[in-house]
Amino acid sequence: MTKTDYTVRAVACGHTSTDDEVYQSLKRATDSLGRTWERLGQAKTIAIKFNQDFLPERVVVRNGHRQQLVSDQVARATLRLLKERTTAELFAIDIGVDHGGRPECPECSHLKPVLKEFGVNLVDGRTEPVTWAEVPGGGALFDRYPLPAASVEADEIVSVQKVKNHRFAGVTLTTKNLFGLLSLAPHGRPRSYYHHLVRLPYVLADLGRIYNPALNVLDGIVCQASEEWGPGDYPVDAGVIIAGDHCIATDAYTTQLMGHTPSDDWPTPPFHRDRNHLLIAAERGFGTVDLQRIDGSSEAGSPLGPFFTGIFDDQRRIASWRQTTAEQGLYYRDNRERLLSKHANEYVLLQMGEVRWHSRNPDIGHSRRKIAGDHPDQALWMKFVDPDEFENEHFDVYEGMLGSA
Repeated sequence: MTKTDYTVRAVACGHTSTDDEVYQSLKRATDSLGRTWERLGQAKTIAIKFNQDFLPERVVVRNGHRQQLVSDQVARATLRLLKERTTAELFAIDIGVDHGGRPECPECSHLKPVLKEFGVNLVDGRTEPVTWAEVPGGGALFDRYPLPAASVEADEIVSVQKVKNHRFAGVTLTTKNLFGLLSLAPHGRPRSYYHHLVRLPYVLADLGRIYNPALNVLDGIVCQASEEWGPGDYPVDAGVIIAGDHCIATDAYTTQLMGHTPSDDWPTPPFHRDRNHLLIAAERGFGTVDLQRIDGSSEAGSPLGPFFTGIFDDQRRIASWRQTTAEQGLYYRDNRERLLSKHANEYVLLQMGEVRWHSRNPDIGHSRRKIAGDHPDQALWMKFVDPDEFENEHFDVYEGMLGSA
């Protein structure tokens, strides 16, 4: 392997930049991405996953840019560039966040006006048919995931994300952006099924491998530290646009620009809540966290600003949750036939070898901390009790955790 296996460029771009100046910055950042443009040039359809969906009353704006979502300026630059350099049919696709029980929230898709400017359709992943896509070479945690058919059938995909910290994943960059494409129940799984202690970093590594975006763009003009959807108290005016030809390498390079070490793992900050999904992917041969293998350059210094991940729970409690999550996963494996006889085709929450909740409806309706009752340090592990175990969860992940404890 050589340094030129992965290419990442970080280009200066301040919040006062005009639309054309943002475009020129993105163009400069992508000019050297030869493999990217070779792939995109051969594509007939390109899906674009923008980080663009959130409750309007909670959107934070700073210096004319959304602090937690991709700005209009970066979206315009991306669409203009793709229109100029490819002949493919472009469409954006998203499922987005939980809209607080509002099944239809068109105003939550904040880039709709920009997409309309460029004649790019927004596909609502919540209503799109579901495809169970297999992870090439087998998954890190599950072998297959429910995803919107259009996103899987596109010839190529582009991931465009805001630079942010994340209270569970440490960083939320172009790989974490793909999490917003997981299909929801009833044809998929509830968001909390995958956004789950222990599972989440392995799921992100798997999604990166399924989609393998040809172009990865990070809006780092105005950013957010501490947590992805916090109140906006921790802005970072990084003044940069980053682009790369591989999601893991792009995110690893950006992680070090944020002042973190991309090869670090739990419990080292910013990965103090769970494992480092970038490292998991690299360990399985997808991308790298080794900066020596990345042809990277930046017009901005490192760190770009005061990035950090907020700590909201005691570290001893997190360690206990991780261990007991693994224990419940293995309890399910060892008692699967008995649980199937009582709970087939239901979701269950297991705690200390007991079913604390079960239903065909995956909406728990209560805080897990409340369900945990008198045992707040004991994790609640969710599982869909499938007679066929179609998703094929890899319980050796839990074995490995307990073996290294």
